[in-house]
Amino acid sequence: MSLQVMLQQRISSAQELLQRAEQLCPGVEGHQKLCGKLRAELRFLQRVKTGELQVKESHLHSTNLTHLTAIVESAQSLEDVVALLRVFTYQDAAGQRQTLVVDVVANGGHTWVKAVGRKAEALHNIWQGRGQYGDKSIISQAEDFLQASRQQPVHYRHPHVVFAFYNGVSSPMADRLRDMGVSVRGDIVAVNAVVTEDDDEDDEEDEDEEELGDDDDEEEEDDESEVAEATRVDRSTVVASLAFPAQVQVEECRRVNLDITTLITYVSSLSHGRCHFTFREHVLTEQAAQERRQQVLPELDAFMAGKELFACRAAVTDFQLILDTLGGPGEKERAEKLLARLHLVDDQPSERTLHLTHSAKINRRSLMIFGTGDSLRAVTMTANSRFVRAAANQGVRYSVFIHQPRALTEGKEWRATPTGTETKCLGADGS
Repeated sequence: MSLQVMLQQRISSAQELLQRAEQLCPGVEGHQKLCGKLRAELRFLQRVKTGELQVKESHLHSTNLTHLTAIVESAQSLEDVVALLRVFTYQDAAGQRQTLVVDVVANGGHTWVKAVGRKAEALHNIWQGRGQYGDKSIISQAEDFLQASRQQPVHYRHPHVVFAFYNGVSSPMADRLRDMGVSVRGDIVAVNAVVTEDDDEDDEEDEDEEELGDDDDEEEEDDESEVAEATRVDRSTVVASLAFPAQVQVEECRRVNLDITTLITYVSSLSHGRCHFTFREHVLTEQAAQERRQQVLPELDAFMAGKELFACRAAVTDFQLILDTLGGPGEKERAEKLLARLHLVDDQPSERTLHLTHSAKINRRSLMIFGTGDSLRAVTMTANSRFVRAAANQGVRYSVFIHQPRALTEGKEWRATPTGTETKCLGADGS
């Protein structure tokens, strides 16, 4: 195949992949990053085509397209994708701070996927110590993923690690990964031939763009002992072909911690049918319109059903102060009934919460509420997404259920303008 023909094929593949990526999970974290990588790859190939860049044929084999294709196909195969190319920070076994890129975070965060585009032959050779200096084996990378996942629980469950191989993986490597607790997807191929030093050759078309060895330039230790003898991949013999499961079943957390914003939302007149007003305050009018479009109370009740409900003293104390100041008779009555359902606990912020740096979005009250939920190993219900994002930016990801906010409005209805019966919404109390 001529260089020009190969180049045009690469450009066509990049264009098609970019179109697929643009339609994939729009708005999801990392979506633009993935599309940006594809556009950069396309620009590189087009510069080569115009003669602006002079490259060898081997450079076309080592483009990023294989890995990017694997990411797109992984994301298309999974449900509830929440992030692409998300960077996680963790401590390695030596206590050193490390970063790790997870190609696809799916199933609401409960599944981490590493998409592997490198050929089975190259992966197997690196594992057996026959790769280039600095190459990091898939087994070593799996250890990093497992270490990081144990430090990044989602609703107090460690994410399930999946390695998806789009150019195959050798049978002994797949067995080792599964023994470690990593799920394997893709074609599992046999190994059957002993090779000698004279036979050992680099793969001619290693289309790996993955930055193996970025964080670790040490040679693999004791790779020779991983298998009984040096072997070669037999790509013609596929032992198994494993597809992605539609959904990973995860045991639901049965504890719920209510934030102030949730307490207010739950008792608000807006949430109980009194959403057919135009208020003098723009934010209240907007919340009323949101409630007419989508009622928030059924969502809250569904999440709370059958679970233990908690609230810490910081949340309840401030809630009652706000209620005494702004709450109407109906809102106060509903608040009394709600508080009777809750387990009131002392403020007991978790250790990692205490290490957060205070800011405009991270105040003491929020630290007490979210930190207590963290100590209880409960999911915190909240409309305070600003705090959640700010904490995540400092490396602390809380288990949360985020909903739309509703304010206390009963005391302000007397000066509001009714919107008319045609837009009236019916709440839990049928009013």
